[in-house]
Order: sequence, then C-alpha cells, then structure tokens
Amino acid sequence: MNRSTRQRLTAAALTVVVVATGTSACSSGSGDTSAKGAGGGTYSIWDPYPQFDKSSAWAKLLDDCGTEAGVKIKRTAFDTSDLSNKALLAAQQDNSADVLIVDNPVVSTLAEAGVLATTDENMLDVSKVDPNLLAAGQSGGKTYGMPIGANTLALYYNKKVLTEAGVDTASVKDWKSLTAALEKVKKAGKKGITFSAIGTEEGSFQFLPWFWGSGAKLTELDSPEGVSALKLWTDWLKKGYAPNSVINNTQTTSWQEFASGDYAFAENGTWQLANAEKAGFEYGVIPVPGASGGNAAAPTGGEFVTVPVQGDTGRYATSQKLVSCLTSTENLYDTDTTLSYVAPTSEVQDKQVAANPQLKPWVEAVKAAKGRTSDDLGTKYPKISEQMWKAVQSALSGAESPKDALAKAQSAAH
Repeated sequence: MNRSTRQRLTAAALTVVVVATGTSACSSGSGDTSAKGAGGGTYSIWDPYPQFDKSSAWAKLLDDCGTEAGVKIKRTAFDTSDLSNKALLAAQQDNSADVLIVDNPVVSTLAEAGVLATTDENMLDVSKVDPNLLAAGQSGGKTYGMPIGANTLALYYNKKVLTEAGVDTASVKDWKSLTAALEKVKKAGKKGITFSAIGTEEGSFQFLPWFWGSGAKLTELDSPEGVSALKLWTDWLKKGYAPNSVINNTQTTSWQEFASGDYAFAENGTWQLANAEKAGFEYGVIPVPGASGGNAAAPTGGEFVTVPVQGDTGRYATSQKLVSCLTSTENLYDTDTTLSYVAPTSEVQDKQVAANPQLKPWVEAVKAAKGRTSDDLGTKYPKISEQMWKAVQSALSGAESPKDALAKAQSAAH
C-alpha cells in the first residue's frame, strides 16, 4: 500500500468517527478481529448487527449463503461506529473482511480512502436497485455496494388526538396545513408534534426532511429555503406546537413522548413500528410533507453490502456470490422483515406491502428518500451536518435567528 493511500485512510478514520448514524438502535457488542481463515475456504463477513447472535435468522442466512457459495463463513459483529474504524484499520494492515456491511453515510468515506472495490471490479449487479437508494453508495461516478434495505422518517399520528381536535389527516398536504392541524390540536388541549433536534447526527437526520422539503441544498445551508425550514421549527416552539424538550430529544426520547398518548404527531422511523403496535392507541403514518405539497425527501438509513479491496483479487468471485445471495429477492424480503427495513428494489417492496399493508406509507417515504451523502457530497457531509445541527440548536434555543444561525453554519461548513 502506498503512502498516499495510508494518509487517506488515516484522514478517513477521523471522518468516520464524526458520522454516527441516528437510525438504528443496536446493542453494544464486540467481535473477533483475527485474520481470516487461510486456504480460501473461509470468507469473513463483518456486520453492524451485534443484536443478532449465532442462533438468529440473520446468522443462519450468512451461513446458508456461504454453503451455497461452497465456503465457510466467519462472521464478526460490531457496533456501527466501531465497525467503520475497524474497517479502516484492517485496510491499512491489508487484512480486510471479504464482505463488509456498513452504514450508508460511511460508504463514500471508505470508498474515497481506497478501502472498497467498485461494483465494476467485483461484478455486483445493482441494476434492480432504486436509483435514489443506490446514490448513497456512489462517489465520484462509481458505485461501491448494494443497499441491503432502507429505513427513513415519516410522521406517526395518534388517531384519537386528531379526531378529538377535528383534524382529518387527508387535509395535511403541506407545511401550512400541518401547522393549521397543530393549532387545532393545541386548542383542543392536546400536544402537537415531537421530534429530535439534539446536537448530534440524529438532530441533522430529523431536520433534513424539512430542509430538503423546502427545496434547500446542503451546499447552501443559508438559502432562503433553508432558513424557512428552520423558521418552521422555531415557530412551532414559540407557539407551543412542539415542546422545548426537542432540543435535547434523541429519537428514542422523542418516541417516548409520543407513546404517552398526548401528542398528535411524532417524526420518527420505520424502526419504531414494533413499538407503535405496543403503544396502546390507534396510530397511522403519513410521509413528511414538502413545503408546498408532495412528499419531502427524508434521509435514508440502512446499510450497504460492500466488498473491500483485496490483495488477492481472485477472492472477488466468491465475495460476489455471497453478496448476490444476501441481496437476492427471496433473502432481501426475509432480511428486511427482520430489520424493519423497506427493501431497496420495487419487486421486493411490492411483496412487503402485499404481506403488510401498513408498510405502504413507508415504501412511499423511501421512494422519495435521499442519501445523506448523495449529490456527490461524500466526505464533506459530516462537516456540513455538524454545522447544521449546531444552527438548529442555536435557533431553537433562541440564541440566534434562523437566518443568522444558518449563515454562520454555511460559513463554517464551506
């Protein structure tokens, strides 16, 4: 490995630490990082799912795909942020896993560091993947993996609260009608909307549907459109439509507020579906509306299955078989059901909705969704995101106006 590649890997390691996804709640875990088995009969797979042990359906699928490819699988599970850093370290030592399943915002960081092989090199067929989902795994005009599934954000609503306030969700089509609904809810003595605006990636993740829904771009944080999105949130707080607690809310604590039964709406993700079923009240889901109507682009969460660069390129053929098996139509359906993900292909999405009609609004949200590193932002995204969440915090706390907060953010990020 040449010196410039090592330098890129070191720089990328610093970037990866910053990008911590706010989209999935995994239990902590650690794995065995020893070298992969010799002789080519053992292939190593690293994943960010420590919550699934050896007896899980996921672990069984990995073994089954190994059997189909004629090899033995050595699986190691890490926490999301830990996995990214371990992947960079392994690449420096020329000891990368054969298959790496990694959080989608990190794909471009690893790709730019020279860690991942392109789909042209490893012959992965990504032709069936929805282009908006595949974009999160693209950098510099090249594709570096296959999404295993996607989750995203939408608005959960409490049917009883809205009915008592005289709100029909069919009327909520844009920001104006949503704000009018919140006003009615408050007048009826209930609470409006809760979300997470914490000063971390989770806060940026939750602000993005409103930011993108305004027509704003991440390259111009302080555009009039971007300012309008932040003003929407600050106005909601001023009028009491959203609680001051959003400034410190994670997506988990925000969900707990909604689960109390007092709120009309909550911005949250696909991963809360099981909790929604246990909430004890009737709920529904609608996509986050755009400023002037239509569905806002919400950010995609979820992982990509990638193939790291190998000194022995002869391993790619088997790695390609493993990835193709993991992302086949049949296996995607089973895996995405386990992970509460929407599949990355229309074929499997249709199958999911047929089996569970409640997934329909989520499929619509995912079809409108966008990768955080799309628009070829790549490794620029973490810096932009950090300045964005700082601006959100500053405006919501009343320290600065939305316009001034985003002007400062734009200056610092670009």
